[in-house]
Amino acid sequence: MTRFVLLLPAAFVLLCLGFASASDVLELTDDNFESETKQRSLVLLEFYAPWCGHCKRLAPEYESAATRLKGVVSLAKVDCTAHSNTCNKFGVSGYPTLKIFRDGEESGSYDGPRTADGIVSTLKKLAGPASVDLRSTEEFEKFVGDKDASVIGFFRELYGSAHSEFLKAANTLRDNYRFAHTDEEPLVKKYEPDGEGIVLFRPVHLANKFEDSSVSYAEDKISSNKIKKFIQDNIFGICPHMTEDNKDQIQGKDLLVAYYDVDYEKNQKGSNYWRNRVMMVAKKFLDNGHQLNFAVANRKTFGHEVSEFGLDGSSGELPVVGIKTAKGEKYVMQEEFSRDGKALERFLQDYFDGNLKRYLKSEPIPESNDGPVKVVVAENFDEIVNEESKDVLIEFYAPWCGHCKNLEPKYKELGEKLSADPNIVIAKMDATANDVPSPYEVRGFPTIFFSPAGQKQNPKKYEGGREISDFISYLKKEATNPPNIKEDDQPKKKKKEEL
Repeated sequence: MTRFVLLLPAAFVLLCLGFASASDVLELTDDNFESETKQRSLVLLEFYAPWCGHCKRLAPEYESAATRLKGVVSLAKVDCTAHSNTCNKFGVSGYPTLKIFRDGEESGSYDGPRTADGIVSTLKKLAGPASVDLRSTEEFEKFVGDKDASVIGFFRELYGSAHSEFLKAANTLRDNYRFAHTDEEPLVKKYEPDGEGIVLFRPVHLANKFEDSSVSYAEDKISSNKIKKFIQDNIFGICPHMTEDNKDQIQGKDLLVAYYDVDYEKNQKGSNYWRNRVMMVAKKFLDNGHQLNFAVANRKTFGHEVSEFGLDGSSGELPVVGIKTAKGEKYVMQEEFSRDGKALERFLQDYFDGNLKRYLKSEPIPESNDGPVKVVVAENFDEIVNEESKDVLIEFYAPWCGHCKNLEPKYKELGEKLSADPNIVIAKMDATANDVPSPYEVRGFPTIFFSPAGQKQNPKKYEGGREISDFISYLKKEATNPPNIKEDDQPKKKKKEEL
């Protein structure tokens, strides 16, 4: 058999390899991060680790988006295992973390889609002007007809001080809200007869009889700070539709959420049917001076939250309802949601009257808890961890966590060494099966806190090593009373005498 070998010039081979490995994603380092980001008006930055599975799944989508956006928006990445200074500077604690940078300054987190199409669509919007110049009534109607709220400035003359303050606010807040402005006389005369002003238009699909579809800026002077407050106070109205995109702006306050099959793409009428019933009841309480935020959300999209309330969100037409306060306390509506809103009204009245029992997701309290490491669940947290006379070292763990499994024998031995000390408790809690109370903050596993006697509202996060000697050194330094450490029972073996 005759074999043929095709010999290619070395330069051609190298050229082909160069094309194959070329990337449109900028690789930034501690040394060039500042200079490279300052050169570009808009950058999407991925902070990643090479071993991270989520980062690996994002990589081809990110690369594709970078190629499609070349010349419009820059996409970059930083390997946090090699350039920790930059990652620490921006508070990166998980991978991948995506952030938006404008002219070298951090503008906020990127919370948009993580597909190539989604990244391209989102960044094209962010790359446009901070405020769109509307040149006709048709353009205005198209802009306010979008699914998101609109903030529009009406000015008899552009580029005056009021317009400048409006653009300043738009540039600062553009990542979260949509801005436009116009000096078209028919529009200015209709919405701001005095010649200049700002109007917030709520999404058309959320129109209802309980609130106005638009709100006018009422301050005498237009300033960027006042514009920001005006938007934040009015953007969502009585009861917004909470989504993955806006949840960070809605959550974190005392909030009631009704979870059901919200779908404004396929069933706008049905989505508004239940929302209107929530709003009807909400308005009664808000008009009477009660303070609470309201929202509706898709029960499947927010299935993890439904589960956190101990509710069944898998099926059924009726909404299920829960309240979560800014402190993390949870209250669950046990009565079935009624079409007349009376059940929700009774639930809210009990909430405001202080008659509701706080809901805790908790494992059963152990029948026996005599081991060297005390088992803590939500129901006995106060009894064990918040016992004012005790110092408590508590580990928050997950059953599936490899680091937690590695720590377990050492942590148990630590408990045995301190078992005779009446003032120190070594404890652990499955943070996936129990509610973690405030002020404890658990974002990864294991997370360890020291709760000093007499200072139960000020626990200290343990940041030391995870050897037994590390824990003992820490307790010798931090414990209210000197630790009573049990020495090893087994005496050291004597050296065998030589014959």
